[in-house]
Amino acid sequence: MLSWLPWLLFWPQTNPEALVRLKACSESLQRNQAQQAVAECKQAVGIDGRSGAAHQLLGQAYLAMRSAPMIAEAKAELQQALDLDPSLVWARFYLAKVYLDTGRPDKAKGELEEALKTRPGVAHFLSLLGEAERKLGNPEVALVWHRKALAADPKMNTVHYYAALAYMDLKKDDEAIGELEASIQSPFVAPELYLTLGSLYTQRKRYHEAEDLCRKAIALDPERSESYLNLAQLFNAQGMSGKALDALHLALPPGKTFPTSPYYQQLQVDIHFEFGRAWAAKGNRREAIAAYQRCLALDESRAAVHRTLAELYQQQGDGVHAAEQAGLADKWESRK
Repeated sequence: MLSWLPWLLFWPQTNPEALVRLKACSESLQRNQAQQAVAECKQAVGIDGRSGAAHQLLGQAYLAMRSAPMIAEAKAELQQALDLDPSLVWARFYLAKVYLDTGRPDKAKGELEEALKTRPGVAHFLSLLGEAERKLGNPEVALVWHRKALAADPKMNTVHYYAALAYMDLKKDDEAIGELEASIQSPFVAPELYLTLGSLYTQRKRYHEAEDLCRKAIALDPERSESYLNLAQLFNAQGMSGKALDALHLALPPGKTFPTSPYYQQLQVDIHFEFGRAWAAKGNRREAIAAYQRCLALDESRAAVHRTLAELYQQQGDGVHAAEQAGLADKWESRK
C-alpha cells in the first residue's frame, strides 16, 4: 500500500477538518483496516465533498476491502476525484487497476498514458502500462515498458511478475520462471507471484515445490479463490481427486460472489473445469457432467470441455448428447 499521508497533509484544496479524517484513513489503510478506513474517508467526504483527495482515498479504501460489490464503488470515487481534480495522477493509477481487473485494458492504457504525461518516470505507471499492453495482445511491447520500469526502480518487485506474464504469453516459460524466482526472494511477495510460479512448476511436475508455493499464497490471503484453484489443479495433475475436491470447495464456497468481469468469469470457468476433472477421475460421471455444463454455461467456446462431455455421454450410452457435444467441439476448434 502506497502512503499518501505526506501528500494529503499539504493538499491546499482540502478542508483542514477533512484532512484530519483523511490522515486517520491513511493510517487505517497502513494497518490493513479497510472497513475503518472507509468509515473515516466517508466522514472526510461528508465534510468536504469537493475534495478530490478525499474521493481518491475513499476509492483506495474501497479497493482495500477486496469485495466484489466495492469495485464499482471504488471506480465511482476515483472517477469523481479526477472530475474534481484531473491532476491526481495516483487516482488515474488506481482507476487503471480497476479497468484492468474488469477487462478494460484499453481504458487502463488511456489513464496511464495521461498520468505519464505529468509524471513520466514513475515505475508504477510504466509497469502497469506494460500489463495493459499485454492484455491488449502486445507482450513484446509490454516487456519494453517493464524494462523502463525496472530502470526507474530496480527494487520494484511486481515488475518481475508482470514481465513473467508477458514471457508466458510469448511461450518463453524459462524466462518467466527466472523472473518469478527472482521476485520471490523479496520480503514483499504478493500471492500472485507464488501462484504463477507454482503453476509453472506444476507443468514441469515439480509438485512438491508447487504445493509449497500454493500454501504460502494461501497463508498470505486465505480468502483468495485463485490459491485453492491452483492447489486443485496441482492435485488433479497427480490424480489426487479427493484432495482436489476439498480445495475446490474452498475456492467456491456456498454464497461466494465474484466481480462481474472477464477475469472473474474465467476464474469460475476454471474452477468448474477442475471440479469436472476431479469427479470424472473418481468415476462419478453425473457430477462430472454437471460441472462441465456449468463450465460451458459461463464459456461455451471451450472445445476441450465439449470433447470431454462427448466422451462422458458416450460412456453413459447417450449417443445423441455425445454426438451433439462432439459437433460443438468441432465447431469451436474450427474457429481457432
